[in-house]
Amino acid sequence: MKKIVASGKTIEDAVRNGLTELQVSAERVNVTVLEKPSRGLFGLIGTRSAKVELVLLSQTEVAAEPAPVISAAAAPTADKPAAVAKDAILETERFIIEVARTMGLDITIARNDSKEGLTLALSGGGDLGMLIGRRGQTLDALQYLVNIVANRYSNSHLRIVLDAEDFRDRRRKTLEDLSDRLAGHVIRTRKEVVLEPMAPHERKIIHSQLQNHARVKTFSKGDEPNRRVVITLK
Repeated sequence: MKKIVASGKTIEDAVRNGLTELQVSAERVNVTVLEKPSRGLFGLIGTRSAKVELVLLSQTEVAAEPAPVISAAAAPTADKPAAVAKDAILETERFIIEVARTMGLDITIARNDSKEGLTLALSGGGDLGMLIGRRGQTLDALQYLVNIVANRYSNSHLRIVLDAEDFRDRRRKTLEDLSDRLAGHVIRTRKEVVLEPMAPHERKIIHSQLQNHARVKTFSKGDEPNRRVVITLK
C-alpha cells in the first residue's frame, strides 16, 4: 500500500499536488486531512500550509470505493459579494489593531468613503506618529500590507486608504504649498527643479497642483522607488 503526504495553500491544492506526484486520478486514492491551513500572525506572517495523506488504492479497492466527494466543510463556499467585502474590512481592521498593539498603541478606526476608496482613519491614545513615520513612510508601508490583507478576503478588488490624525490632508496641503513655492523659484531663476523621490500618490499631488499653471510644467523621471518630479519652464 503506497501512501504519501502532500501540502498546499489549501486542502484542494494539497490533494492536487499529491495526485500529481502519484500520477493518478482522485478515485484512485483515499485522502486524510492531517493539517488545515492557517493564516498565522496578522494573517500574513507564519502561515501554515494544508497537509494531507493520500493512500493509493488497489484496482479491487477502487471498484468497491464510491467516488470521492468533497464535503461542504472542506471546500470553500461562495459568499455573496457584500458579505465578502464586509468580512474583508473586518479582517483588515483586526490586522491594523493587532499591529498597533504590538507597538503599544490602543487605537480606534473610523470608516469613510472617498473617491480614492475606503479610508480607514486611525485615532486613539499614545504616539500615533509611530504609525505615520517620517513623511508618512511607515503609514504607506502599513497601507500596502492592509490592501494585501483586504484583498485576500475579497473576491472583488478593494482599494483602502489608511490615515492617522488627518496626516493625508496635512501632507497634501504641504505638497501643494511646496509646489507653488518651487514653481515661483523656477520662474525667478529660469532653472528647473528636481524634487526628491516620492511615492506615486505624492507625485500625483504635485502634478495636479501645477497642471494648469501658466508658466511651468511638470514631468516625472527615473525608476521606482527613486522616481522624481521635475518642475521646469514651459
